[in-house]
Amino acid sequence: MNKVLLNLPPSGQEEESRKPSCALRQSQFEWSEVFNNRSPWSQFVLSHLQHSMQNETSVTAFILLGFSSNPALRLCLFGIFSVLYSATLMGNALVFVLICLDHRLHSPMYFFLCHLSIVDICYASNNVPQMLRNLLGQGRTISFAGCGTQIHLYLIFALTECVLLAVMSYDRYVAICHPLRYAFIMNRRVCLTLAAVSWAFGFLFGTLQASLALHLPFCGPCEVDHFFCEILAVLKLACTDTAANKVLIFAVCVCFLLFPLALILISYLHILATILRIRSAVGWHKTFSTCGSHLTVVGLFYGNAIFMYMGPGSGNSSGREKVLSLFYSLVSPSLNPLIYSLRNKQVKEALLKLQRRKRVFHSM
Repeated sequence: MNKVLLNLPPSGQEEESRKPSCALRQSQFEWSEVFNNRSPWSQFVLSHLQHSMQNETSVTAFILLGFSSNPALRLCLFGIFSVLYSATLMGNALVFVLICLDHRLHSPMYFFLCHLSIVDICYASNNVPQMLRNLLGQGRTISFAGCGTQIHLYLIFALTECVLLAVMSYDRYVAICHPLRYAFIMNRRVCLTLAAVSWAFGFLFGTLQASLALHLPFCGPCEVDHFFCEILAVLKLACTDTAANKVLIFAVCVCFLLFPLALILISYLHILATILRIRSAVGWHKTFSTCGSHLTVVGLFYGNAIFMYMGPGSGNSSGREKVLSLFYSLVSPSLNPLIYSLRNKQVKEALLKLQRRKRVFHSM
């Protein structure tokens, strides 16, 4: 039986002429003739294998295409996104510090808000710095390991926030609908368990999705049409069928988007029914204002995610994916401190107390 050694021709010249920083390792494959006859079926199978293996390469780096190539527009976007990113970091860090320092904020609601602030800081810091460097024309190339890490962390923090928002809505439901039993139901052990479950679910399912995606074979061109390594954008570069990965993404979306959203809506329907029994106009206004702002954030977060990952043609429109991803990376994390915490009377009092303490310290 004769052996046929096929050396794949290097495709580096064509790729380097397009994007020099795209690093590819060309592999060599050796086949043995397994068909003694020359039947049409054997010729078809052999030609199919030969064609698929010629196209398969091992990608060691990706190029993030980012946003527009217009320098003026990129500079403008850099300024806007820098302000939003700074507001995200400062707002969430301020909420975290206030909750830790003021004992009056050591309650279940602020305990979960503290975790939400941590998630938002980590989530924004995973994606935005790379995007800002990209807008300045730097750091467009990201290694395969760096891209995998970004996908992994992106999924962990996004899925954790999905569960955490549902837990926070349950906390509000118990506080408003069962105020006399609130301290008993939302005790310290229950709060710690719910927070741990949120992080554990996010880590487990995020790791599962990232592992399956990164074990796929990838082909050139290694251009990710996004401002960070978003999983749908990276899956487009795979050399093999990604139907199983997309089915898994859809199943995870059902568990982490539709199911928590249904729990949130049920909780707020019960809250609304309780509010309608309140005869105080002040109580109506206060509760409607709080619940309305919470539902606005929930609608933005879950609505964009459902439209992006479960909507018709999801994963096919790179422009739509970039715009929707901005809500996760910048808009939602910057709004959460304002809507959930800094508008709250107790948080405002804690902030004034911190400012007075700072003045006394400087006057000494």
